[in-house]
Amino acid sequence: MNTIVGTWLLRMKTPVGTIEAAYHFEKQDGVIRGSATGAGETTPLTDIVVHEDPTGQRVTWRQSITKPLRLNLAYDVIVHGDALSGESRAGRLPRTRVTGERDLDAQE
Repeated sequence: MNTIVGTWLLRMKTPVGTIEAAYHFEKQDGVIRGSATGAGETTPLTDIVVHEDPTGQRVTWRQSITKPLRLNLAYDVIVHGDALSGESRAGRLPRTRVTGERDLDAQE
């Protein structure tokens, strides 16, 4: 199943260490919506775009966080079944490697 819909546990490898967060994506009225929870805050995801790709489902989105720093993040990942991989970027900072697994215990 190559779909972003569901709950994911993501890890971002940053220069200051690995950051983990839970991401939830759902489809409502044909539109994908999402949120992320980590570092003591839950933030909405914006500009979610899903493209079918020969290697899986390619998903991009944006997110603004305030913890541990105030950043505007942009993600670009490929979903491969119950795993995903890609990168995120915060402005001019270097790209950050992103990996994740579907949280099968959280599935509805």
